[in-house]
Amino acid sequence: PIAVTTIVSTKLTNAIGKAYGVKVINVLTGFKYIGEQIAIVEAEGHPERFIFGFEESYGYLAGTHVRDKDAVVGSMLIVEMASWYKQKGMSLVDALDALYEKYGLYCESVANFQFEGAQGMKIMDGMMKKLRADKVSKIAGRPVVDTIDYLESTETTAEGVRSVELPKSNVLEYLLDNGCTAIVRPSGTEPKIKLYLSVVGKDMAEIDARAREIGDDVKKLLG
Repeated sequence: PIAVTTIVSTKLTNAIGKAYGVKVINVLTGFKYIGEQIAIVEAEGHPERFIFGFEESYGYLAGTHVRDKDAVVGSMLIVEMASWYKQKGMSLVDALDALYEKYGLYCESVANFQFEGAQGMKIMDGMMKKLRADKVSKIAGRPVVDTIDYLESTETTAEGVRSVELPKSNVLEYLLDNGCTAIVRPSGTEPKIKLYLSVVGKDMAEIDARAREIGDDVKKLLG
């Protein structure tokens, strides 16, 4: 079975997928890429392998009859979850807390850096080039153990460079040694650079501190 999500969505999915034997596929932002994964398993003759897809902007998809975010089926699944957990004497909040207790506390956030006009586009382009040239090795004092440059479709790891099977996109992803992730990408529709943070910690105090430290350091790296 496979679940499909985007590179800027929560990393909690990876931990849950591993526990249940579900292959988690990370694609670029946009539901068309999730739909492509459905087409792939259909072409292989196994559409039943696709069980769920979602993106960070609250779009959900179960089943293969729709190739876009589906609020109707998403609402049905939420009602089913509420009913299931009520029989166990739990609320949906209780169920979410149980996931955090088992897999770790994850929190995602997005920061936007606005750049207006034609000059703004040049500034954004310069920032992305600077990040690539600098070969960032530490963020917020933590070693960067994995860097993915989706423009080059390569991933630099401790073991070397290996290919990433995704379309080329102007995105840089940094994985820190404590499991936190920072992703930097220019918006495709607005004059801004987006910083996506996926932070893991033992409690919200630690997560807030880590998010603040990583965000502040990436801002400095952007110059």
